[in-house]
Amino acid sequence: MKLIEQNIKRWVIFAFDIFGALFSLFLAYALRFDFFSSQKDFSDEFAVLWTALPIFILIRVALFYFGKTYAGIIQYTSTQDAKRIFYVVTLGTVIFICLSLIRFYLFDRVYFLPRPIIAIEYLLTLFFMISVRVAVKLLYHEGRKDKLHTENIIIYGAGEMGSLVFRTFNESTKVRYNVVAFIDDNPSKSGKILQGVKVYNTSKLEEILQSKEVDSIIISILNPKNESKNRVLDLALNNGIDVMNVPQLDKWIDGQINVKQIKKITIEDLLGRQEIELSKDKIAEELSGKVILVTGAAGSIGSELIRQLIKFSPEKLILLDQAESGLYDLEQELIEHSHNMEIVVGDIANLSRIERVFSWYKPQIVFHAAAYKHVPLMESNPCEAVETNVQGTKNLVDLSAKYEIEKFVMVSTDKAVNPTNVMGASKRIAEIIAQHKNENSNTAFITTRFGNVLGSNGSVIPLFKRQIEKGGPLTVTHPEVTRFFMTIPEACQLVIEAGIMGKGGEIFVFDMGESVKIMDLATRMIKLSGFIPEEEIKIKITGLRPGEKLFEEVLSDKESTMATHHPQILIGKVREVEPSVSVDIQELINFANEQNNEQSVKIMKKIIPEFLSKNSVFDKLDSN
Repeated sequence: MKLIEQNIKRWVIFAFDIFGALFSLFLAYALRFDFFSSQKDFSDEFAVLWTALPIFILIRVALFYFGKTYAGIIQYTSTQDAKRIFYVVTLGTVIFICLSLIRFYLFDRVYFLPRPIIAIEYLLTLFFMISVRVAVKLLYHEGRKDKLHTENIIIYGAGEMGSLVFRTFNESTKVRYNVVAFIDDNPSKSGKILQGVKVYNTSKLEEILQSKEVDSIIISILNPKNESKNRVLDLALNNGIDVMNVPQLDKWIDGQINVKQIKKITIEDLLGRQEIELSKDKIAEELSGKVILVTGAAGSIGSELIRQLIKFSPEKLILLDQAESGLYDLEQELIEHSHNMEIVVGDIANLSRIERVFSWYKPQIVFHAAAYKHVPLMESNPCEAVETNVQGTKNLVDLSAKYEIEKFVMVSTDKAVNPTNVMGASKRIAEIIAQHKNENSNTAFITTRFGNVLGSNGSVIPLFKRQIEKGGPLTVTHPEVTRFFMTIPEACQLVIEAGIMGKGGEIFVFDMGESVKIMDLATRMIKLSGFIPEEEIKIKITGLRPGEKLFEEVLSDKESTMATHHPQILIGKVREVEPSVSVDIQELINFANEQNNEQSVKIMKKIIPEFLSKNSVFDKLDSN
């Protein structure tokens, strides 16, 4: 029954379009001859019309039918429908012009239709068909909106994206969205009118919020200034106003945005930075057709490396991890790429297992992301930290040199700088192993070093989210503790970029931006969730955990950096270590294999003199 109704509606539209074309033709004649007010005899003109009329109707009907001008849902008329009408009507007019020229020059020196008539009819038909649809759409939506709940919104971004978002909200059938203002960082747009709504400078937001009732602010700007974006967010949260975020253009469906895709802003959106420009051609040239091994493939960094590397058409990706569940989930996610992926379950500390992987798959590039990374856990289990982070890295480094791997790219951490915990110290020793091997190997050993990544397993943001869901409290170790943050995709992009540009022996340091106060982060997350800090959800200070720093560094005081072609990647110049360090590292591994925690940590402090424990049972091993 519904299908029959739809077909009836389409035939009504089809018939209305034909009537519109005929009416436009009649009106064209009326306009051309001043509504037939003169005494002139029009018999010759109408004689031409009567002979041309059947062909005129046939062409318009055929083009309307095959061009499907009737197919669009009239109450949801879009620019695509208008384009279709334009093309169909224009094609018909072009045919009329051709017929006129053929008849005039090849037959009886009479035009198929007079030239002014063709021009006027063309404009009138276009106007009639488009304006009727727009009128129906406006009446339909206005009629519905009178019955809908109304929400007042501000759109942040008065550009093309902001305009598209305005139209999207304007066409909503479930809620009546009333755009009360546009705001934009660009001073030249201030005071202008967009979609019938005034544009204000972002600095005027506080005044707007005081003078107008606002329910939501929509961020629809590609790369807003962090200062402005944070000010907008703080003003919104302090006034109890929701902040929504428009997804990136590549997430739009057929170039269109849907209201359902516009979600509440997350803390990841706020801490994330502008999209990184990568040397994609250079990366593709280096990685295309290569066999690439990724260790720690089931982890936060490893899995994202896989997602990004797969885009550069490697011959084979080897996904190595000891976490079988994570590997299975990743395999299912990337099932369409299964033809050039191999899933390998294995522990990097198991030398015979890893050598089997190298000898069988013969990788050409290694991205080493496998590591134990939780500071308090590794402080309680130092031998495990050494076995995975030190011995596991040594296994991979030695095998990469033995099998003459082209490049070995290691993922390190800012906790390796002036380490205050076992985890950071173990990663610094892993860096030393890679650097030391680079001096006497054909393989290029490259290290990348960065801070915390947003949303990684065990990081503070997922913890805060779980605590908010439970109603609090949010646990912060110290009111002054700060951390650097970077999104997982951004970190992996920089790892790949640094790996490609590296020649061997470098420690690449990523620009982590401004450090974030964890107390401020907790407060913002509570507000983003719609709660009032300390009233509805408490924040509890728990004290620094074993091995935890108040402030984290990317480079130590004795280190400096050099610029690269990429503004967010620097080369760290670290202190040189004695060749004899390899003896100490082997001794460290031996003690770890014996599960001798105290001796293991003592040797770590010998290898890294700047390693001074904080809030740890190993404080006693530090000299004055």
